[in-house]
Amino acid sequence: MQYKIPLSSSLIQLDAKFEISSADTNYIDDFEASLGNYLQQEKKIVVLNSGTSAIHLSLILAGVKQDDEVLCQSFTFSASANPIVYCGAKPIFIDSEKETWNMCPVFLEEAIKNRMAAGVKPKAIIVVHLYGMPAKMEAISTIAKKYKITLIEDAAEALGSTYKNQKCGTFGDFGILSFNGNKIITTSGGGALVCKHEEDKQKAIFLATQARDNAPHYQHSQIGYNYRMSNVLAGIRGQMEVLDKHVALRRKNNQFYKALFKDVNGITVFAAPTKDYFSNHWLSCVLIDSAITGFTSQELRLQLEKDNIESRPLWKPMHLQPVFKDCLFFGTDVAESLFTNGLCLPSGSNLTEEDLDRISSTINKFL
Repeated sequence: MQYKIPLSSSLIQLDAKFEISSADTNYIDDFEASLGNYLQQEKKIVVLNSGTSAIHLSLILAGVKQDDEVLCQSFTFSASANPIVYCGAKPIFIDSEKETWNMCPVFLEEAIKNRMAAGVKPKAIIVVHLYGMPAKMEAISTIAKKYKITLIEDAAEALGSTYKNQKCGTFGDFGILSFNGNKIITTSGGGALVCKHEEDKQKAIFLATQARDNAPHYQHSQIGYNYRMSNVLAGIRGQMEVLDKHVALRRKNNQFYKALFKDVNGITVFAAPTKDYFSNHWLSCVLIDSAITGFTSQELRLQLEKDNIESRPLWKPMHLQPVFKDCLFFGTDVAESLFTNGLCLPSGSNLTEEDLDRISSTINKFL
């Protein structure tokens, strides 16, 4: 059997200038500084062991406590929603809109009005830039400010993406980044919390390092967490130097799929709705209208699997997950339809011409 073509493989590019030279060097500070420079704003960065940790800390910093309500995009990976439950709070899920597949501003405001009419003001909003596509941040930010609700921006999949020339991860009160193994750059594992204020950054570091009080002995007045990124992983900060290259390669993959499917009726490649949206195309995705094509996204997935090519259904919405079945949901069937009809295709930064030829051959044979 031929080697497997993964959906989004890990790619750590190391040469001499990226290697860790001394355990005494503070690579954490260097990595945080390089991230801040890249985001091009006066932001305070805290590197952590995962994007999930960053979401959890952002909720704590937003004051989310037991029985509070948090509005969360439904069409996303569970890591966007799970930290709400870590805090003992209740997720309220919001449907997507069809252009960016992200949180629908109309249903967001509808949910806020509904909960406030019930006597409950949501504590935070978690919006996601799914598959690297920026959400409608102007509208969503306006709503968050109107109702004075903390906005948490999950840009775990969107490092390198921009909305109206502003970097994703810098719109919210807090931004979330991820350096997991399958992301556009990786430290093999890790994430970052983007803060607006130095006070929030210092509180996040305090909580991420077991909340140790300022005392000569180990004293703790509140619960802390073991969330800080290790110095060794932070030492792989050289990935920042190849970020733009990786973004270009992922966007090239998206163009490959556009060309592959351009004459196929019923298959739509996920693309930016206007020039305001610049996606890193972390994953390239398609929607398949089976009424036109005569086959489903799952049938194509199984054919690719036979040829040892990995593809995957789009995220199953959170409001359809068994663990969240009792949570409130505001919307229609947009997210559900995307899940039913969508497919993520191989999108790694290290796809070779041979890989692309194999993918093309398999798909054309199936068609």
